Amino acid sequence: MEKSIEAIEILLIEDNPDDVMLVNEAFEESNLVNKVIHLKDGADALDYIYHEGAYANAPQDSVPKVIMLDLNMPRVSGMEVLKKIKGDPQTKDIPVVVFTSSDDDPNLSQCFRLGVNAYVVKPVDFEQFKKAINKSITGLLKYTARFR
Repeated sequence: MEKSIEAIEILLIEDNPDDVMLVNEAFEESNLVNKVIHLKDGADALDYIYHEGAYANAPQDSVPKVIMLDLNMPRVSGMEVLKKIKGDPQTKDIPVVVFTSSDDDPNLSQCFRLGVNAYVVKPVDFEQFKKAINKSITGLLKYTARFR
């Protein structure tokens, strides 16, 4: 059964409040009205995804449908989060978009080997960033609505 794109929640894992604001603005300007759950580091993200710690009582079927993940975060890095979720049969099919500061980021090739679906370079120009967010997330939302 196909789900409405707007009904799909997005898990945003980003420690920089300015980048969170830019993502939210990009969503608004692109008319994406999905609920965004924001977590500030990889440790909280893993707890949320695996229903541990503060999220131990969350419904077991409340697994994220789409994840937007910063690679450089405190406590547990985005790369470690990516390795864990893509290495786990229960979570490996969750679409993931990573944020990076450069197209030349040496971690990108490892991200793709691990199974990341797309990447977005953090903005130098807001218009380019908005287009990249819109392109990457809209496709994943359509896929998720149809197949997950």
